[in-house]
Amino acid sequence: MDKGMLIGLLNEDLAHEYAAVIQYLTYAARVSGPYRPELSKFFMAEVPDETAHAQTLANKIVALGGVPTTAAVPVPAPEGNRAMLEAVLEAERDAVRRYTERARQAEQAGDKGLQVTLEDMVRDETDHRDETARILREWPL
Repeated sequence: MDKGMLIGLLNEDLAHEYAAVIQYLTYAARVSGPYRPELSKFFMAEVPDETAHAQTLANKIVALGGVPTTAAVPVPAPEGNRAMLEAVLEAERDAVRRYTERARQAEQAGDKGLQVTLEDMVRDETDHRDETARILREWPL
């Protein structure tokens, strides 16, 4: 994999991290009902991790000679707490998949530091995915 292709893929990941921040902030504001305080805190607690991921990616893109994107991918706007949690779960599953692949690509490119960083991000996103899945497991329909 050449450097230009890696920069492009990292910029796609960066656009997803921007979207994750928007998603969590928006959902924290939109949750309602008896679980609102807990869900709002849950969503807001994810914002620092996603922001840190975005900063890490932007810094690496610049270090590789690229320019970080300033655009987020579209953020789903589901109605209802359960639908918001399901959208978050899907986004976290996608992040785990993308970062697992990206770590493999970084290894192929010989960038061990990036590989390890991406593997750490896989761990973070896996934790987010698993916690969201646990919440949904007992969520009333």
